[in-house]
Amino acid sequence: MPEDPTMPTMPTTTPTTDAPSYIGRPIRRREDQRFLTGRGKFVDDIQLPGMLHAVFLRSPHARALIRRIDTSAAEAAPGVVAVWTGQHWHADGRGDMPTIAPVAFHDGRPMNEVSRPVFALEQVQHVGDTVAMVVAQTRAQAIDAMDLVLVDYESLPSVVDTAHCLDADAAIVHEQFGSNLMFEHTIGEPDKVAQIFKSAAHIVELDVVANRITANAMEPRVYLGVYDDWKGDYILYSSTQIPHLIRKWLAESSLREPENRIQVIAPDVGGGFGPRNTHYGEEAAVLWAARRLGRPVKFLASRSDSLMTDAHGRDHVTHCRMALTREGKILGIEADTIANLGAYMTAFGPSIPAHYYPRVMSGLYTVPAVSVRIRGVYTNTVPVEAYRGAGRPEGVYVLERLLENAARELGIDVVEIRRRNLIPVSAFPYTTCFGFAYDSGNPAGLLDKLLGLVDYPALRAQQQAMRRAGKFLGIGLAGFVDCCGAPSRVAGKIGRRIGGYEALHLRIHPSGTVTLFCGTHSHGQGHETSFCQIVAEQLQVPLADVRLIEGDTTPIPAGLGTWGSRSMFLMGPAITRATDRIIARAKRFCAHAMRCEAAQVEFRNRAFHAPDGSSIPFDEMVALAYKGHDYPADLELGLEEVVFFDPPDRNFPSGIQLAVVEVDIQTGVVKVCDFAAVDDCGRVINPTIVEGQLHGGVAQGIGQALFEECSYDARSGQLLSGSFMDYTMPRADDIPSIRFAHQETLNPSNALGVKGSGESGAIAAPAAVANAVIDALWEFGIREIPMPITRNKVWRALHNALAYDSLPDQASPATGSSRKPAGIAHD
Repeated sequence: MPEDPTMPTMPTTTPTTDAPSYIGRPIRRREDQRFLTGRGKFVDDIQLPGMLHAVFLRSPHARALIRRIDTSAAEAAPGVVAVWTGQHWHADGRGDMPTIAPVAFHDGRPMNEVSRPVFALEQVQHVGDTVAMVVAQTRAQAIDAMDLVLVDYESLPSVVDTAHCLDADAAIVHEQFGSNLMFEHTIGEPDKVAQIFKSAAHIVELDVVANRITANAMEPRVYLGVYDDWKGDYILYSSTQIPHLIRKWLAESSLREPENRIQVIAPDVGGGFGPRNTHYGEEAAVLWAARRLGRPVKFLASRSDSLMTDAHGRDHVTHCRMALTREGKILGIEADTIANLGAYMTAFGPSIPAHYYPRVMSGLYTVPAVSVRIRGVYTNTVPVEAYRGAGRPEGVYVLERLLENAARELGIDVVEIRRRNLIPVSAFPYTTCFGFAYDSGNPAGLLDKLLGLVDYPALRAQQQAMRRAGKFLGIGLAGFVDCCGAPSRVAGKIGRRIGGYEALHLRIHPSGTVTLFCGTHSHGQGHETSFCQIVAEQLQVPLADVRLIEGDTTPIPAGLGTWGSRSMFLMGPAITRATDRIIARAKRFCAHAMRCEAAQVEFRNRAFHAPDGSSIPFDEMVALAYKGHDYPADLELGLEEVVFFDPPDRNFPSGIQLAVVEVDIQTGVVKVCDFAAVDDCGRVINPTIVEGQLHGGVAQGIGQALFEECSYDARSGQLLSGSFMDYTMPRADDIPSIRFAHQETLNPSNALGVKGSGESGAIAAPAAVANAVIDALWEFGIREIPMPITRNKVWRALHNALAYDSLPDQASPATGSSRKPAGIAHD
């Protein structure tokens, strides 16, 4: 007999089976099936009736005055609907891009701040600066018409060289400041460090470069703007990492329309990596055009367009040194860095060298004192934003290159010198010389696990055997402690104009299925799987019954997006808080039905149990919550929760990596032969996803170390790497099989014990690879080769080394002929 829906659901004593466990299981990513079968939905897959296409005219000059723009020929071209410039944009009352992380000078003066414009108005400041917008019926017609826009430029002197942009004779990018200095920031204890160096037994010194790179995501930037004239609403489809922030910045900075009139949708996105973590002028421009023309407008960047307009990353030059005892104990570190931030501010650009870079410079080690001076500078180059790791790879490179060279100069094995300096596990929670409190960790455990992945003595024996045969193997290590997920109060203290929270909405439907709406965004991180694993575990429901919705600002209450290894650290605890609240509500519904106190109800095995042995299965509890036939008078119906989670503190993932390379001394070619990594991201929700994240990060780190560079001609300011013919990325055969192991030290600041993991692979890999290359070439007197360590740089370094002059034609190994460059290290 069918159930009478008008009758209240009664408790049952039917036994239930154990609920499955999902956390910690290597479940395959649910989203991969649609991607692998071509069923993903990216912005360019969206085709709307009447859609127009936009292209943007970019500056061919590094720095020039705009004397006149003639658009008449372009406007008359076939299919062209409109041609607009900065004059039109500003006449309509529109604005520029935001800066949300300013950095003051050390004496309190405000930063010299210039935001990136949507359209350059009177002057262009880098090759690729946007000058005009052409809208046509087809993309091909728009591209053809763009060539007909005539611009009268007056070329001006430019500066692109990071190391020399502060020279007295350097061209000044923004003349109102009288200098290219954007800010100067000091962190640490300069006086204490200076005293340490005066009495140190050994000092190692280096000049290092963090090369300028860019992401080259699989999907180029794509934006589709729609305007609903009836409602007065805007819809932006964007390939972004941060849909809610884009909506905020469109409202406040660029488009200047009410936030509640703007919806931003980021569907499937083919890679973020940091450059998608900022606001681009084209996002605002397509919405503006859609309103003016009454039709949807789409922009799709070409690869060459992307290389000269997508935000770049890194670009530091640093003079650094480390003081040690004769036994290899680190006493202090000093670094003086010029950070090239390009022609304009980006959202997070200034904070990356000022805040993210120096605070990792003590790493896994007991470093008593560090002093870092950072000078952020303007140049006539593409603006700089986050790139996977965002400051931490640069800081770790300084630390680990110094330590590795110090070990060789002191005659200490590179593993042993690290072991002598590691923070002991008994010291946690450990406060660094910067005042950051590492809440958990086990550096010695990381090193032991790494050595368990490789046979280190055998590698050293192989290295010696290969050298006797005229082949040069190098072994390099690098470790790190990351620092990510700043709470809102901390973000405010460092001057950031946004918070550090994350938000979600969790809903159990009347059918018992679950939908999770999250303010983060997944573009390769596997949230559809890992977030749903947590929900399924906490609510004891089948994983198939849980659905995740991200990337749409209308149904999701708020959010800051996915960046900085923050998603799991913030969303994981937020999910547990929401599920805990829902379970507490559910217990009240069930307690009312079973005539007991809510505190007496136990939730286990997918049912709610009373002390008398009766129970209500999960699905029947849901029916109680939604039918409303009999429920507590002081309890609202429904099973929904909204959570804004602000973490109590940062989190500190850690790891250590080892690279093995072979260097061909005849050609300069470096081959990465082996790579091992151990990562500690706290409790691991899905090991397969974490390992995949590490693989991708390592590949990008190897790319930075050996191949990738956004390079400019110093005289003309022209971008020399404007296509994939000139910008080299690692290919499949450049990346070895990566050996990987987890270490779990639980984070005590959240219920799940999770930490970040998305950037770990990229943080240490450049330093590990560079250390391996220098290890291979140490006996030739080579102490540093600036990244990217290309075959040409290696070949030139070898031919410039005194030891190389004695090599016979067949490149037999040089022994006992090491050259020690003057001024590099002092005893």
